[in-house]
Parts: sequence; C-alpha cells; structure tokens
Amino acid sequence: MTHFMRPNRVCPWIVRSTLAMACMVGVGCKTKAIRGGVGTENPQLDEAAMGTGLDRRDLQDLMRANLEKLFASPLWVSWKRAEKPPVIAIWPIKNDTTEHLDDQLLTLLSDMETEFINSGTVTVVSRERQSELAAEVGVQNTAAYDPATMAKLSKQVGASHYVTGKLQATDERINKERRVQYTLFIQVLEVETSLIKFQHKTERSKAVVR
Repeated sequence: MTHFMRPNRVCPWIVRSTLAMACMVGVGCKTKAIRGGVGTENPQLDEAAMGTGLDRRDLQDLMRANLEKLFASPLWVSWKRAEKPPVIAIWPIKNDTTEHLDDQLLTLLSDMETEFINSGTVTVVSRERQSELAAEVGVQNTAAYDPATMAKLSKQVGASHYVTGKLQATDERINKERRVQYTLFIQVLEVETSLIKFQHKTERSKAVVR
C-alpha cells in the first residue's frame, strides 16, 4: 500500500511569532529608512506628532499664523502704500521654554526672513550683517533680547523697524496625561520711538494621553 504524506500545515500565528523572534535577535530583518514629505510615497510622514515637544511643523504653523495677521494689519497696509519700502531688521526669538530649540529657532528666523523678502513690501537687513555688527560692538547673543540694544543696532544698519518675539510654554500634568501649551509672540517696533507697531500671539497645544 502506498502511503501519501500529507504536507505539514503550520499555523499562521507560529509563523508570525517565529518572524518576530527572528527580528528580535537580528536574523533576517533589517531597519528600513523611508523618505517622507511632499512628492514622496509618504507625504504625511511629517504630520504625526512624536511627543509634546515643538517640532518644525509646529513652529512653521505658529509663525505663519502670526505673519498672516501682520500682512493684514494697518501697519503692513501703510508699508505697501509707502513710496519707498521700509527697511526692517529681524532679531532672535527669545526662548522662554525649557526645551533646547536653538537650531529650530534659527530655521524659523530664516523662514521668516524669506517670507518678508518675497513679499516685496519691505527691505530686509541681512541677519549675517546684524550678527557681524553685534560682534563688532561686543554684544553677546543674550543682549540681543534687550529692546534698547536691538533698537540701537537696528538704527546702525539703517532699519526703521525691527521684528522680535518670544516663545513660552505652560506644562500641565494630571495622572499619566501631559499637555503643553506653547505661545509664540511676534512684535514689530519702531526704531526711533521704540513704540510697538504690531503685536500678535499664536498658540499650539501638544498632549500625550495614555
């Protein structure tokens, strides 16, 4: 009598478990890098929040919301009607949070500078030139947040107005939940008078819920 061997049947959960164990010990599985953003197969990769900290998307959203208000303000309208585009200087955003955001805030300033330049309404003093001038007069980075210092340096580079701001955060924790509320203030001040010609704030909340 001929005996036919029935093929062994392996339960799917055993296969999955075996593959998982193989990945845990580094057998047959490799870490895969993926590309995300506009124009890639993962356009939404940058949309998801990785935690309660501020990321590039958060800062860009906060900045653009502030600039939209500025571009619709009476100050901006008067600048558009001026015979000669006003010269403005952009000074650092003061970080009043506990996060280390130096690189992100530098990128934010560059993005803001680009928006102003591309508007065609104002002339923008190069931030590199501002840094050079600050170094020439022996001003430290922390001194750039002093209104008197910013007004003095802005006048020296020929600016009629200067832009500055600050970033703040409120951290709340209840049981295992955490919520951080961020606020970005933007101000435009007149160099000669130090009067605030525009001020606005935008807010963003980030939370972790378990």
